[in-house]
Amino acid sequence: MKRIVRKFLGRKSRPRRPEAPVLPPQIEEIRQGALKGQHLQIVQWGQVLLDSVHVPRDPAGALEWFTIAASAGFGPGHNMRGRCFQFGWGCEKDLQQAAQCYAAAAAAGDEWGRYNLGILTMRGIGMDADLPRALDLFRTAAGHGHAKSMNLYARFLEEGWVVPQDRAAALDWYRKSAEGGDYRGQHNYATALVDAGKIEEALGWWRQAVVDATSDILLAMDQKLTALGPQGDADLLERVRGRLREMGISPSGEAISAQ
Repeated sequence: MKRIVRKFLGRKSRPRRPEAPVLPPQIEEIRQGALKGQHLQIVQWGQVLLDSVHVPRDPAGALEWFTIAASAGFGPGHNMRGRCFQFGWGCEKDLQQAAQCYAAAAAAGDEWGRYNLGILTMRGIGMDADLPRALDLFRTAAGHGHAKSMNLYARFLEEGWVVPQDRAAALDWYRKSAEGGDYRGQHNYATALVDAGKIEEALGWWRQAVVDATSDILLAMDQKLTALGPQGDADLLERVRGRLREMGISPSGEAISAQ
């Protein structure tokens, strides 16, 4: 592995080492591990270069580090290369290449790669949509403990997409997703709990979901909490709306005008 790292570092265009300032100990430990050829630290250092306040942002350098890890057959390296090609981080967007990277990650046992390939396959991004294949990807990743895949597998079961509708099984998978920390699973499980009359339990899951939820989930939470009226949680509703205001979005989904 060190030979592979030396090979990449010896190129004219190579991942750049931070020159200054001195890095926090935990970040420096990642950098040193990457330079020693440690697979996980190689990917982590690439992620630092993508988005960290400690070093200048370097997407192209990050892509090279991910490529080093992928060249060693490390699943997370393939997955992060896929993210780069999907979103154009350090390279031109190439959705077909992204799908190939995710497939390689899945083949190496990386559940994030399996999930990301499932998203492209479900939505027909960079390929024709293929719901049966997407279901298989999410079901496999869910079985391996991937919380976001659990939520989407539950959605297939709830809606009866290419499988017999099974709302009891969907509820169980939403619960597992929520317990696994996925904010979408937490919201969906909370919604199902409200339908079952378990409002206090639902509010508990929404209180967890509000921390990381994206705007679409926050808007859905706003609608559900508003509908609960006095049975809901006014403080939680204000937290939801506060996060939406920070994003420049009103509870109705309209952008807030600049003052």
